[in-house]
Amino acid sequence: MPRKSTRLTFAVLATGAGVFAMLQSLIAPALPTVQHALHTSQSTATWVMTAYLLSASVFTPILGRVGDLIGKKRTLVAVLLVVLAGCLLAALAPNIGVLIVARVVQGVGGALFPLSFGIIRDEFAASEVSGSISNLSAVIAAGGGVGIVAAGPIVSALDYRWLFWIPVAVVAATVLIALRYVPESPNRAEGKVSWLGAALLSAWLVALLLPLSQATRWGWGSARVIGLFALAAVLFALWLLTEARSRTPLIDLRVMRLPAVWTTNTVALLFGAGMYALWSFLPAFVQTPSAAGYGFGASVTASGLLMLPMLVAMFVSGILSGRLEPVVGAKALLTTGAALGALALGLLALWHSAQWQVAFVSGVFGLGIGLAFASMANLIVGSVPASQTGAATGMNANIRTIGGSIGAAVTSVLVTGHLQPSGLPYGSGYTHGFTLLAVLCLAAALAALLVPVRGSGRGTSAPRAASEPSQAGRPAAVRG
Repeated sequence: MPRKSTRLTFAVLATGAGVFAMLQSLIAPALPTVQHALHTSQSTATWVMTAYLLSASVFTPILGRVGDLIGKKRTLVAVLLVVLAGCLLAALAPNIGVLIVARVVQGVGGALFPLSFGIIRDEFAASEVSGSISNLSAVIAAGGGVGIVAAGPIVSALDYRWLFWIPVAVVAATVLIALRYVPESPNRAEGKVSWLGAALLSAWLVALLLPLSQATRWGWGSARVIGLFALAAVLFALWLLTEARSRTPLIDLRVMRLPAVWTTNTVALLFGAGMYALWSFLPAFVQTPSAAGYGFGASVTASGLLMLPMLVAMFVSGILSGRLEPVVGAKALLTTGAALGALALGLLALWHSAQWQVAFVSGVFGLGIGLAFASMANLIVGSVPASQTGAATGMNANIRTIGGSIGAAVTSVLVTGHLQPSGLPYGSGYTHGFTLLAVLCLAAALAALLVPVRGSGRGTSAPRAASEPSQAGRPAAVRG
């Protein structure tokens, strides 16, 4: 495939990954509308989000590994077709049960992230890899913001089903272009999928994320929550044992132990806790009636517009990071991004009495998201063997999601732990929640300082030769 085609290849990858990122957040502001339209309860409607989260967590690393083994383009096209089917099913869903099933199907699209990163690494010129990964990361980050901003206007002007009809059209076109213009990557991992490892990974992820997402309704001290956490710990230990003994592990634990990988994943866990929790609770904060002593009584559309500075800032900083990374290094950008997140959340805890203050803070946080997303992806891609790119970047995305679940669960306890007679949270609950998230992002910035510095200071400009496995099957030493 000639190099002139890389722009179109990138456009296909960016569209697919961007649509999936948008689907993550697009439905959240519209959940009350979905609940009313499908005549269901609030607790049942929340499974529209929970099912998607669990499905994406399971399929992202597994299909990333499948792509490493059988071909990334082949897997990418298959995943896009599954997402297309999931969006079509959701748009036509006659009841909440079918919609939840459709969201499980859509969650398979989580694999688009690691597959896209892997294709860029395999197909693009070495000098283009770092910038392209940064640009794709910017699109992924912005996609989540687009979902929050666009949900209100789409539902108001059309209907909540158009939240899925629009992706149907976009994904269908993307599949056709991908078949024609995305080349099949030549790099393949050896071995086969460890289905026992995949089953155990799926089991402990579900056992961990399910109680985190449902604990506020089930009760943190309930038998279901405690039992599932205990089961998650046991299954996690079994998974580690199985992967360590397997000749063809799903996730090579030796790769996960590389200094650049485990430190970056630690940052992903902590920063993900702050980012996803803010996306969950800031719209609720600004939609709260001012009679509660805080909030602005904003509509879904208006609350989305207050997030618009975040969307613009994360896209711009993500694009700029590709230009800055060869100069200052991915570590510096990751540290700066996490620090900006901590600054923004600290300001929000103290400074939220006017809408322009919230808009300003969301812009600062968006700068941090753009820098952090791009640098995390570059650090992982540049530190692992080419044959492990899909699995490693998939686990990084998963760890970020796990962090988000933890952050959202703990913030929910702080926000909803004590309610006013009206049933609304006290303003102090949000203040304490934002403060906690600021501390988590500060911890992420400190963890980023542990990421090894590359000797050249030039990130991932030429990752292939530096990160291929040795003849013994172990990753070559990471530069720096």
